[in-house]
Amino acid sequence: MSNSRRNFVKKASLISAVSTLSPFPNFNILSSKKVDEEILGHGEFRYRMVRDWASLDTIKYPLLNCHEMVMDSKGRLIMIGDYPHNNVLIFDKSGKLLDYWGTSHPGGHGITLFKEGGEDFLFLTDSGWFMGKSGEMVAHNGRVSKTTPDGRTLFDIGHPQTIGVYNPGDIFRPTEVAVNPQNGDIYVADGYGMDYILQYNSEGEYIRHWGGHQNEDSNYNIFNAHGVALDFRDPNNPYVVCTSRTENAFKFFSLDGVYEKTLTLPNMYVCRPVFDGQNLYAGVCWSTPKNGKFDWKAHTGFVTVLEGDKVVSNPGGTAPDYVGGKLQPSYQLEHKPFYHGHDVCLDEDKNLYICQWNANGSPPIKLQRV
Repeated sequence: MSNSRRNFVKKASLISAVSTLSPFPNFNILSSKKVDEEILGHGEFRYRMVRDWASLDTIKYPLLNCHEMVMDSKGRLIMIGDYPHNNVLIFDKSGKLLDYWGTSHPGGHGITLFKEGGEDFLFLTDSGWFMGKSGEMVAHNGRVSKTTPDGRTLFDIGHPQTIGVYNPGDIFRPTEVAVNPQNGDIYVADGYGMDYILQYNSEGEYIRHWGGHQNEDSNYNIFNAHGVALDFRDPNNPYVVCTSRTENAFKFFSLDGVYEKTLTLPNMYVCRPVFDGQNLYAGVCWSTPKNGKFDWKAHTGFVTVLEGDKVVSNPGGTAPDYVGGKLQPSYQLEHKPFYHGHDVCLDEDKNLYICQWNANGSPPIKLQRV
């Protein structure tokens, strides 16, 4: 970075710090040297932060929130966000913007990639919420769409009320989709609506649902069913894994919705689980500061990495601490390396790409494995 550019960044940071017009809290722009040298994480899962990874002109291609990202079979990184005029951005691994498309998912929240007949397809989830330019939350109807990678819609999964599954007045604001690669079954997490997991077949026909809040067996209750994924780490005992974010937990169910177990991650408001080999990765959107109180607009997030059911690294957060085999609360590092961990995407070299919510419209951050 040249001296002139570095001075510009410093001045821009100062301007942001005093501005009363910014729709988001101030973004702490670190010096180039610190960005290049900062190592985050613990044990064998340590990463060099590359904050300026994305070569994106945010004036020409503006962002509000970067929600999720997946890598397709061509090695392209496909991100969904909630800016009304470019719902989907496609990068190469160097951070160059290759393409963008979409205006029909203004509350773009979830993106899932799956293969069918050797081809890539996407499921896009519009949560029914997006953050306005003044920081207010705007509601509309949620939507789940199966699309091609270039944005051609193949079919939508509509409001469950239309097929008699929800009652009149029930809210449907889906946040995530998982697809079973063996039979194409689709699992929809209604994380901002009724907190159900809804299972459909590959054609979008309803099979069953579970979750919600008023089950006799409280293990079936889900509070903020923010993410859902399929866990095939044990091929003989696969799971549907659902985020119960308000409970700081992942809940594991059989493929037909029978409760199996709960994995609690104290003080971590986790987003969707992302599986790679025997590891589980997740963005931590928030944590409650020590001697503080939970604030959903506060910048308190990081990323967590598990081997099996054990946390082994918290990039951007404090080291995992087990006492008597029990995980203790984890916290964001004091200097806030980044604000929120809304999603984690991995490439073939195990580098991480972190999408953030409520981060001053900043593009994804790369964490380079060291």
